[in-house]
Amino acid sequence: MIEVVNRIAELTSCCDREQLDVALASALRDLLQPHSVTIQRCVGEGDDRHWLTRARLSAGSAAATFDEPWSELHSLPKLVATDARCLAFSEQRMVLVPGPPHITCFPLYGGGAVVGVIEIETLADPDENVQRTVQGLLRIYRNFECLLHYSERDALTGLLNRKTFDESFMKATADLELPPEHMSDDRRVGGSSSGYWIGVIDIDDFKRVNDRFGHLIGDEVLLLLSRLMGRSFRIHDRLYRFGGDEFLVLMRCHGEDDATHVFERFRSNTELFQFPQVGTVTVSVGFTAVRPGDTPSSAFERADKAVYHAKASGRNQVCSHAELLASGILVDHDARVGPSNSPSEPRPSAPT
Repeated sequence: MIEVVNRIAELTSCCDREQLDVALASALRDLLQPHSVTIQRCVGEGDDRHWLTRARLSAGSAAATFDEPWSELHSLPKLVATDARCLAFSEQRMVLVPGPPHITCFPLYGGGAVVGVIEIETLADPDENVQRTVQGLLRIYRNFECLLHYSERDALTGLLNRKTFDESFMKATADLELPPEHMSDDRRVGGSSSGYWIGVIDIDDFKRVNDRFGHLIGDEVLLLLSRLMGRSFRIHDRLYRFGGDEFLVLMRCHGEDDATHVFERFRSNTELFQFPQVGTVTVSVGFTAVRPGDTPSSAFERADKAVYHAKASGRNQVCSHAELLASGILVDHDARVGPSNSPSEPRPSAPT
């Protein structure tokens, strides 16, 4: 009993979703002594759904293994309708595959819905006590995961909220701080590899929407726009609402052309969508590559300058900070002032 209580305490001390999944796998491994425990989440939509491993622990492993959150979908195993994991996921029930080894799959809940499965591999058939132990821990996990979900999400749109951005930014871009000799070939700066990008999105003339149609309709526009973001960006892109009509995207792309294509797709989808009562709504987007040594605020400032230019020069367009620098429209203040660390010039209020 003391061991179970200790594991519950460890589980509920996590304030990070990835740490929570590892803590759950660790608790099940140590309590049940199985051959392995694997937590997998379903990513993708429709017929293009795949399994992303969030944590895998075997009997003798010292640390969990997992798939990178930014993994490309095609590199992950697809859902197979007859597979035990898929049955547990789709039918929301425990599925047992007799062995040895015996494989038991349990549905994993997150944010109020089934988001994945836990697969436990054992040498013996799990008895009712084992099943009850797993199901009890999963109920605790579900309750705590719901608390995490609501604490990191914007109440109106369901997107990530501003307070989660700094930590996500530093965690996702930590590899940019590594010297080149410690990076894999596909992560070296300046190569053909993927890098991180952030984009700031502003709704054009949103004040006019609120003034003409009222704040309830304005909120509906924000909600519908967040759903357009979910359909326009990729499954592993991080989508945030920063407040008001300002949104932010943190994503990984293979280059500026790739980033431009993704943002242009969203801009076009928004322009073509007919918002109830309001009609056409457009957005302005500014984006920048994340540089080694960037802080969340320094990267955001560059993207913010780009979106300000987009709004000031006609709206309904996507502007790259790098292109604005290359054309001489903007000046790289950090490069111009050198090491003096003088504060940057204040940015005027952007057109609404």
